[in-house]
Amino acid sequence: MALALRAFRTHLTYSNSYLTARPNILSYGAHSSSVYRWYSAASSPSPGAVVVGAGPAGITVVGNLLEHGTALQTDRQKLFWADPRFDGGRVNSHYREVPSNTKVGLFVQWARDVSPFKAIVDAALKPNALTVLQGLPQDQGCRLSYAADMCLMLTEGLTRHPQVQPRQSKVTSALLDEQTKVWTVSFDDGSQTTTSRIVLCTGSSPIARTLPAIERGIHGQGLKPVDLDVALAPTKLAKLFDHTPDSTIAVVGASHSAILVLMNLVNLINTTHPHLRIKWFTRHELRYAEYMDGWILRDNTGLKGQAAEWARQNLDEKAFPNSPVSKVITKVWTAENEEEAYRAELPGCGHVIQAVGYARTPLPRLEITREEGSVAKPLQVEFDNSNGRFYEKNDSKAEGDLKYVPGLFGAGIAFPERVTDPHGNVEYAVGFWKFMKYVKKVVPAWVQPQP
Repeated sequence: MALALRAFRTHLTYSNSYLTARPNILSYGAHSSSVYRWYSAASSPSPGAVVVGAGPAGITVVGNLLEHGTALQTDRQKLFWADPRFDGGRVNSHYREVPSNTKVGLFVQWARDVSPFKAIVDAALKPNALTVLQGLPQDQGCRLSYAADMCLMLTEGLTRHPQVQPRQSKVTSALLDEQTKVWTVSFDDGSQTTTSRIVLCTGSSPIARTLPAIERGIHGQGLKPVDLDVALAPTKLAKLFDHTPDSTIAVVGASHSAILVLMNLVNLINTTHPHLRIKWFTRHELRYAEYMDGWILRDNTGLKGQAAEWARQNLDEKAFPNSPVSKVITKVWTAENEEEAYRAELPGCGHVIQAVGYARTPLPRLEITREEGSVAKPLQVEFDNSNGRFYEKNDSKAEGDLKYVPGLFGAGIAFPERVTDPHGNVEYAVGFWKFMKYVKKVVPAWVQPQP
């Protein structure tokens, strides 16, 4: 069990053409500092691409771009990788305690699916983050801390790659010269670099704005919002309510995150916080992922793993009346008249936790100059989920009229692939392995010379 809480840092040395490992390894934890090779953007040649963000999607993109190093000419142009922390993204900083809805085997497959990843994990002394994952049941989920440690291990190896130039900084803006198709990328320390490609892997965070129906229903009551990130971390959630008197907590939503929040709260009630009670506001019955013949119905929207099992045992319509959780959870249906339900049931609640989805993290400021010497103007873009590219926002809706922005791409939870299942249901594919499959499919087109 102790090994499960550790990640491992690999120290690699590289030649120009082949990867060779130096046989030493340093262990590190989630909060230890890292030392990378930082370069001044002003003193280095223009990179072949700038990848913005170092969470799971950013790691995936860097690995795949290195896989296509010949097309990107990484022997002469490094990949520029920018992130303020290089700490594995939100999966490490916020969700280490969360049970995954991805099977362990897919995390392992993700970590070995491109040759730069393989070089890192093969060079690491054992035990390491990958071997810990390999030691878990492969057909079940796990705490996301295991996957986060894998991200930290790969991040360390990638930042030491000779064709990667990491920069611990925030990208604040990117200006496209439409004539030359060259981007000027600016950082929060005032430095700049130029490139022909930018990949945005900027992530998403929980929707924090109070839902309009709740705002109208509470009429200025002193209802305290609880950040979903806090509610998904049992240790943080427990501290939040340590000094709270008898209190009823409103939980809004029926998604995977909402069920995990209910699980965490019920566990608190059953252990250290018996004074808490819950009102669960939901507009529809629970929806589960269903394993079909070679595919999964509601693969990206249905409950899976530990959340699905707990919900079936405790929250389903038939199970709920006889479940112990019915003594501490009051179920409130909001489908018919949402505002009226909130107006009737929110009084008496002291806190509210909204688990109603995620929104994109604000992007760097995007601008464009149309002609030489012209003034930069804001560049309004939309994302094409079929190819990972962005196009200029305009009034035309015809696909053939899309004007793609040269050298601007996206991936990850903010910019996922749109998929259609055999029943015609449209979803957005989010998850480590889904990011890998999508990026592997679109990167070959990304690295081609811009038309």
